[in-house]
Amino acid sequence: MPSVTWGVVQGKKEKLVNRVKICDYLKSLGIIPDELENLELPSTIEVMEERVMFLQKLGLTIDDINEYPLMLGCSMRKNMIPVFSYLEKIGIAKSKLGEFVKKYPQVLHASVVVELMPVVKFLRGLDVEKEDIGYVLMKYPELLGFKLEGTMSTSVAYLVSIGVSPRDIGPMVTQYPYFLGMRVGTMIKPLVDYLVSLGLPIKILARMLEKRVYILGYDLEETVKPNVDCLISFGIRREKLASVIAQYPQIIGLPLKAKMSSQLYFFNLKLKIDPDEFAQVVEKMPQVVSLNQHVIMKSVEFLLGRGIPSGDLAKMVVQCPQLIACRVELMKNSFYFFKSEMGRPIKELIEFPEYFTYSLESRIKPRYQRLQSKGIRCSMNWFLNCSDQRFEERLLGNYIESESSGPSFCIGGKLVLPGSEVVSDEEDESDDEVLYKRTVSL
Repeated sequence: MPSVTWGVVQGKKEKLVNRVKICDYLKSLGIIPDELENLELPSTIEVMEERVMFLQKLGLTIDDINEYPLMLGCSMRKNMIPVFSYLEKIGIAKSKLGEFVKKYPQVLHASVVVELMPVVKFLRGLDVEKEDIGYVLMKYPELLGFKLEGTMSTSVAYLVSIGVSPRDIGPMVTQYPYFLGMRVGTMIKPLVDYLVSLGLPIKILARMLEKRVYILGYDLEETVKPNVDCLISFGIRREKLASVIAQYPQIIGLPLKAKMSSQLYFFNLKLKIDPDEFAQVVEKMPQVVSLNQHVIMKSVEFLLGRGIPSGDLAKMVVQCPQLIACRVELMKNSFYFFKSEMGRPIKELIEFPEYFTYSLESRIKPRYQRLQSKGIRCSMNWFLNCSDQRFEERLLGNYIESESSGPSFCIGGKLVLPGSEVVSDEEDESDDEVLYKRTVSL
């Protein structure tokens, strides 16, 4: 309960008279004192006036006080000043104290030693940086009212149990502290179980949460499930759902139907890409649902202006959707090198649009120059679509190996890499070496 201001012992009648005066004073300010009926008030109007002025100096308005009038029962000396001093000490700027109280006025009733300090100590124990404590509490001040042995501890324990690295919990709290207030049984676990049921491996899901813990805030019934149904309705294959979510976790929290409808119409109108082809594009690069159409048109217009027929351009985009997200300035440099230095026909670009996704200075130029020095003539796919080590191996070989596709993703299976047949049975079956789904760049 809030502390009270102790003054001269008053008689019952005098107390009642002063209470009426204080209530009249509050009413004159526009404050509704009804909720203060069972609360012991200060002995004089002057003390109440001091409290009101103090709160107003912090930036609180009469409306703010009316939202939680019980704050007027807090003593300045025993409640307000100690609490505000501690909040400043842990990193909340003085100019933000009013905003903090608006968000969580119950903090004024808290004991610094018994309630506030243990929570801050708990956050530090999760590896939240000292300088981030104020930032975390400004985002989610209700943390100061949680019991340490309750929701906060269980949510952290559950996430660690599914594979989230303990050392990542601190950064996760800094990014999205709200998960500490989520109940495992009703919020976190149902979402995790649903995503796993779609084919998303628990290991990959744990890595996703480490980087984008805010997906725990997506409502399972209202947002996530409808978005998954939306993807299926637009032609995304069920076996590709896990891959799509792993590549772009935010997709399960977007206003997806409106975005996909808009993009499908745009792709059909501008690129002559039909619904089935659009589904293929989303499967390969789900970020396309959020890509600005103006950005898309820049790369499209650039390629059309270089003599690529619109029909071939559509095929290029379906094969390599990343093409429409490339910066035109870089595409210009790569195209100039392709025409002036490599002297290859446009047909090769149409067959291998991934050319534009590689760095000109760090991959295309140096590798092409190596080929020239050795007098090797080969496809762009052969010398660009491989690691530096594999490229060196190819240069040392006395033959040009056959073209091979990139990694393939199969639901419930391992990551299949070209050349994987040379891996021994022992290595192939090692649990530590098994890679589910596809490599995810988070």
